[in-house]
Amino acid sequence: MKKVTWLELFYDLLFVAAVSKASHVLLHVHHGHIPLEYLLKFILIIIPIWWAWVGQSLFINRFGEDRTSHRMFLIVQLFFSLIMTASLSVEFDQNYAAFFIGYVGLRAMTAIQYLVVSRQELSYRKVTARYLGSRFWIGLVISASSLLFDSWLRYAALYAGIAVDIALPLLGRRHLVKTPIHTHHLLERFALFTLILLGEMVISILAVLQSGSWTWQSVLFAVMTFILTIAIWWQYFDNVEKKVNKTLQTTGQIIIYGHLFVFISLCMLAASIRLIFLEELNYSFMVGLIFGSVTLYFVSTTLVFHKYRHAHLRLGRIHLAILAGLLGIMFLCTLWLAVPGYIIIAEIMIFFGVYARLTT
Repeated sequence: MKKVTWLELFYDLLFVAAVSKASHVLLHVHHGHIPLEYLLKFILIIIPIWWAWVGQSLFINRFGEDRTSHRMFLIVQLFFSLIMTASLSVEFDQNYAAFFIGYVGLRAMTAIQYLVVSRQELSYRKVTARYLGSRFWIGLVISASSLLFDSWLRYAALYAGIAVDIALPLLGRRHLVKTPIHTHHLLERFALFTLILLGEMVISILAVLQSGSWTWQSVLFAVMTFILTIAIWWQYFDNVEKKVNKTLQTTGQIIIYGHLFVFISLCMLAASIRLIFLEELNYSFMVGLIFGSVTLYFVSTTLVFHKYRHAHLRLGRIHLAILAGLLGIMFLCTLWLAVPGYIIIAEIMIFFGVYARLTT
């Protein structure tokens, strides 16, 4: 069984800062709303972070070994990830060069690793490594063309390259199915990253407790948010630990791409908690934001785990109907009848409690 190495865990630490900076983009509020510009910036920041992390995690999963040459590649990537993280800002134009160097450096090192290992592998593993190592340069070249532009075309070229990069494993599925992932290792890697994002929710709780106004409402809000975080942890990690079949041989693409939406939803939840407490949002926008975040988490985790759960433990239609109905009723009632923030958190807490109970 493939195990997560200490260097992988160290690698994850640098992405803690990257995720935190991405989440803080959602805290920019104007006239009771998070402007569409900032919502788009959040998405455009979180996707390269996710994909850069996924790229190296997938290489290690299929071909990585804890030896000096692989360690050196990962250490160089740590340097590039530090550059990329330092450049993350809502004022993207000013830091574009640093972001470009960090992101392209990360992806180029991963592509080089595949080409190097393709010389050492045999049969289907060789074909898979060569396919990924050669094709990833297509996206990198497209992204590199962004340096030729100064206007919005710069970002169009950059993200066109990222989109091609993300699509290539899907297009090359016929190669990847012959070199399946280590399911246990991959789930563990994504679970560790999810744990990082739950840490963002804990930081939001601390922000409430450190607000300086220790009223019964703020204490109740913090307690309910803490219980909500525990319910999310319980639901997610009990699924990973006890309910999924880690012996399945697949490409892992449902886990990989589905977790992008899990990560986005957790970032949005962490930001929602803080903004609800600060009462900076228009009420209807606030309700839409937090219930939208919960819905995205519910849908994405259901899709991610459905295939990998043991057949007799999969959610049935009645379970999905109960959860979707409960969430819909809560949303409509909350939207119709204005309630304090701690009541909204209590509703979400109850939903996740039910979700955890039905799925674990």
